[in-house]
Amino acid sequence: MPALSFTPAVGDLPFTPKQRSLLALANELGRTRFAPRAAQWDESASFPFANYDDLREAGLLRLCVPESHGGLGADFATYMMVAAEIGRFCGATALTWNMHICSTMWTGVLADGIPMTDAQRAEHAKRRELHFARIVNDGAIYAQPFSEGSAAAAGRAPFGTTAKKVDGGWLINGRKIFASLSGAADYYGVLCTEDKGDEHPDARDTLYIAVPATSAGFTISGEWNPLGMRGTVSRNLVFKDVFVSDDEQLMPRGIYFKGAQTWPAMFFTLAPTYLGIANAAYDFTVQYLRGEVPGEPPVKRRQYPTKQIAVAQMRIQLEAMKSLFGRAIAEARPNPGKDEKLRLYAAHYSVMEGANDIARLAIRTCGGQSMMKHLPLERLYRDSRCGSLMLPWTAELILDRMGRETLYEAGERDE
Repeated sequence: MPALSFTPAVGDLPFTPKQRSLLALANELGRTRFAPRAAQWDESASFPFANYDDLREAGLLRLCVPESHGGLGADFATYMMVAAEIGRFCGATALTWNMHICSTMWTGVLADGIPMTDAQRAEHAKRRELHFARIVNDGAIYAQPFSEGSAAAAGRAPFGTTAKKVDGGWLINGRKIFASLSGAADYYGVLCTEDKGDEHPDARDTLYIAVPATSAGFTISGEWNPLGMRGTVSRNLVFKDVFVSDDEQLMPRGIYFKGAQTWPAMFFTLAPTYLGIANAAYDFTVQYLRGEVPGEPPVKRRQYPTKQIAVAQMRIQLEAMKSLFGRAIAEARPNPGKDEKLRLYAAHYSVMEGANDIARLAIRTCGGQSMMKHLPLERLYRDSRCGSLMLPWTAELILDRMGRETLYEAGERDE
């Protein structure tokens, strides 16, 4: 396959033929479809349904569904590369697509690396076939609501949303906030704690269950008018005695908790969106200073040393982010070593904070015109600021993890 005609958002890596093909597809969709529409989702805080029609038609809703189940069979690193390319053109599309893709990646290639008994493996294989078929045959969209306004989404407490075993399935009760794809998803992959009838909920009893959007007792509420990532439409979900069948389990009992311990890179999947945004801010700055922004006067501003230095600083930071990101996705595996985990944390923090650093420099360098809403930079700035706030790995939680895991070995305590 010939070389790509552009440099992908992840940089110039040794791509496989499949990766080159998927990156070319993402870039084409991004340039011709997603970027021209991005402002409208932001302005109206509405979900990018048209973009999802394009993703469905291109086969990208089934990107990480195994080939044996009719999907494209992309692995972790390939997804991360393609997601960054989509994020370059529409952050809200990339971020919500992440929630959908993870529903298939976690149950697919990641689950294959989680220890299970033979019975659990057989149960999981049977049930994921149902979920994969909905996506492949029906083009179904899966959401993945985490947050509840507590420490649960950060992995530090049981989820307040509960699932109680009843004949033939489960009764779900609880509430989720910041639930991306609310009103757009066909199924909501809810993380909840099994209610065993005692007063001692345990994070090890976390269940991962798909709730159909049409379920009785399931409602969506709340306004959605945020700073950035407005097209994600992340409203509140309420579950009141919502019955779901046993087959709606996305993982067998107890396996999600094992997965979170085994595969820390499963929480790195929010980062590519923001690496894409960082690229977009840099790309715009170069275009603007060269007088090459479509629809704008062809005024060159590249001759000023201060602007040349600022672009150099942006490029240096962007290259550092890409290098860390590239190494982290190449190393992603079950049960990584200590250095690999710390590097993963460093990559996540560098991207989530670095995207806003680059957008901030872009606005300062391009000047007052860049604040105008008909140009993308002010939207990129607002979207980029949201990355370090996202659970389970906010910027503060990453710093806490890195410091603690550097200074303490497993099981160590201060007397």
